[in-house]
Amino acid sequence: MCTGKCANFIGVSLYPLALTSIICNILLFFPDWDVQYAKDGHITEEVKYMGGIVGGGIMVLIPAIHIHMAGKQGCCANRCGMFLSIAFAAIGVVGALYSFVVALVGLTNGPLCKMALVWGTPFKDKEESYLHNKDVWFVCTSPKNIIEFNIALFSTLVAVSGVQAILCAIQMINGLFGCLCGTCKSKGVRKLYG
Repeated sequence: MCTGKCANFIGVSLYPLALTSIICNILLFFPDWDVQYAKDGHITEEVKYMGGIVGGGIMVLIPAIHIHMAGKQGCCANRCGMFLSIAFAAIGVVGALYSFVVALVGLTNGPLCKMALVWGTPFKDKEESYLHNKDVWFVCTSPKNIIEFNIALFSTLVAVSGVQAILCAIQMINGLFGCLCGTCKSKGVRKLYG
């Protein structure tokens, strides 16, 4: 596959992933589909770090646009464009890793929830993970289904950011080949000039 076509594929693939990341992070601000928890500040700490919006969203979306443009012509376009795509892809890797780490920590620590009359993170710093022991989930009384809500969205962020990091890393290698090897020419161009 030509390095330009590969860049085009990677750029287009990153768009829905970045959008998914942003949507998941926004949804995490509204547990039980209620804005009151956000107003009162009863949001899981890792949600406030906005890993999905900043890291997996903006820091991947901007490189995705450049990577897509670098491969837009179907081939490598030019060496400078492919060289710049390496730098942008590196930014994408950093953003995806930030989102991955924040989501993983959020998943590990568990949600902020109301336990009887007090708010806290009952599963943080426990030896046994709450993820494998549904018997302890009753501790969280509010927001309703907060544990399932956080697990679903943080797990999605972990998966999405992992794929983003892999695609951006592949583009770094692809961009290096495009930068070193230059443009590839189609058979029609070779016949015309060759």
